[in-house]
Amino acid sequence: MTPYRITVHDDLDPEDVEAVFEGLRAYNALHAGPSNRRRLGVFLRGPDGRIVGGLVGDTAWQWLYVDALWIDEPLRNQGHGRAMLRAAEERARARGCRNVYLDTFDFQALPFYRKEGYEVYGTQEDFPPGHRRYYLRKELIAR
Repeated sequence: MTPYRITVHDDLDPEDVEAVFEGLRAYNALHAGPSNRRRLGVFLRGPDGRIVGGLVGDTAWQWLYVDALWIDEPLRNQGHGRAMLRAAEERARARGCRNVYLDTFDFQALPFYRKEGYEVYGTQEDFPPGHRRYYLRKELIAR
């Protein structure tokens, strides 16, 4: 009988989560070198200072990952998303990034990202049910 046991949790202890990521980061660094991971945020603020849009992601291994890009509904299609995305790409270039990757759903912003030069490299069917998830990338620096 093994002295190890598996436990399953719905409410996660942040220390337990950090232990998993710390172990994974150490393993990855051993094989791929340090990631130099850094968070990145670009925010659109209204006259009152309230956030009405934003982009959140991080940079690692010379890639920018866009985790979320959102703009309040009344402010869409006015160039704010393009400006925030380009600001994030510029900061990523300054950090030495050569590429960007992100994902979007069929009901979100696929046409927007394509206009910005992103290319689909993969899809996930029926996620969420009845929809499609797209994985996109863009080269920031020509090789």
